[in-house]
Amino acid sequence: MNDMNLLFSKMVGTLAVVLLIAGFIGGSDIISKWMDRQQNRRKYAILAGIVGGLFGIYGNISGFELNGAVISVRDIGPMLAGFLGGPVGGIIAGLLAGLHRLMLGGITAKACVVATCCIGIMCGVISKFKHDVVVKPYWALLISAVMETFHLGVVLIMVKPFETAFGIVRQIAVPFVAVNALGFAMMIAIMSYTERQRNMAIERSRLQSELEVANVIQHSLLPDISGTYPGRAEVDVSACMEAAKEVGGDFYDVFFVEKDKIAFVIGDVSGKGVPAALFMASSKITLQNCIRDIPELSSAVETANNSICARNEADMFVTLWVGVLDLKSGELTYVNAGHNPPVTVIGGKADYLRSKSGLVLGGMEGVRYKEHSVSLGKGDIVCLYTDGITEANNPNTELYGEERLLSCFEDTRGAGAVQLVERIKNSVDSFAAGSSQFDDMTMLCFRFI
Repeated sequence: MNDMNLLFSKMVGTLAVVLLIAGFIGGSDIISKWMDRQQNRRKYAILAGIVGGLFGIYGNISGFELNGAVISVRDIGPMLAGFLGGPVGGIIAGLLAGLHRLMLGGITAKACVVATCCIGIMCGVISKFKHDVVVKPYWALLISAVMETFHLGVVLIMVKPFETAFGIVRQIAVPFVAVNALGFAMMIAIMSYTERQRNMAIERSRLQSELEVANVIQHSLLPDISGTYPGRAEVDVSACMEAAKEVGGDFYDVFFVEKDKIAFVIGDVSGKGVPAALFMASSKITLQNCIRDIPELSSAVETANNSICARNEADMFVTLWVGVLDLKSGELTYVNAGHNPPVTVIGGKADYLRSKSGLVLGGMEGVRYKEHSVSLGKGDIVCLYTDGITEANNPNTELYGEERLLSCFEDTRGAGAVQLVERIKNSVDSFAAGSSQFDDMTMLCFRFI
């Protein structure tokens, strides 16, 4: 009984070290970093065989001697090498661990060499043709238990006299099979888990890179409003968009409809992330084409809505405010499709340009939209925004609200569009006080000069 307890404790202690090292190798993926497994399979198999052989040698060194036999977790190394490197890796590990065991001598030395080499080869063959089976811990437990039973069978066949071999096998069978089988199953579980985590990390990194590219592409779809854009002295324009995620559903647009008529558009797509960004890109292009091709603004919005509804399989929608400014007369014709009313500063007085709003785009085909108009004088301002501005939260979960936004326009003397946008951004940031941004925030501000 004392020998049995000592045997268990010795093997478990060695196994713990082997599992620790295997977990480190699996977590850091040292082997795969040195070479690509798919492109250099033979080299990978050789390297896996060497690593497995070293595990086997360590098992020999830390083994427990009993009646001329060395009882250890040696076979885990060749089994692991077979799992990683196929038959080539398994035989290399088996030879390294087996030859080292032969050097230690003892009555079971030759039998252990044969058994260890065969186990490495058999695990390699199983892994090559049924790799998806080996990676499941319960199958790994069963396979390794069969391998260790095979090992004991080889000892019974090769070691003479039989009575001596039988005595050794009877004494070590339970701990030998149990510890090695459980150890290999645990090793497979650890390495499979770390492999899944590594693949998930790689996938997250890939998705992050793609989202960063998508963010660049999305911003490239928006007009670059800077400097003297849009190249007319009659209007001063500024805009910004900050997505809550890498990409978002807000958008703005500024483009000429005619030589002296310029369109200002802002929209907010339902949802966030990649689906909203894709819907935003499609909606923006549709709107621009319709507004340029159809003279009457309300008809242009109706056509755009019908076009968006026709291919709206995702059941998304977009709120929209679009206005066309006549740079000669100052008349601003606009349509509101479920969007926030813009802030206007007309004659020095700041207020919301409220009017009856139509249904959001993408909600239903055949919707009619009403056209409104307002006359702008020199110095008058119109600021378009999405609800990410007014619904920004502070640490007390209070909303920024319309009143705070309106207060940013109390004194606009000498302030250009760029300064006004910056003023609003600073006001929202100060109010939020570091709270997370839950929605996209977009602004488009212009001043009629």
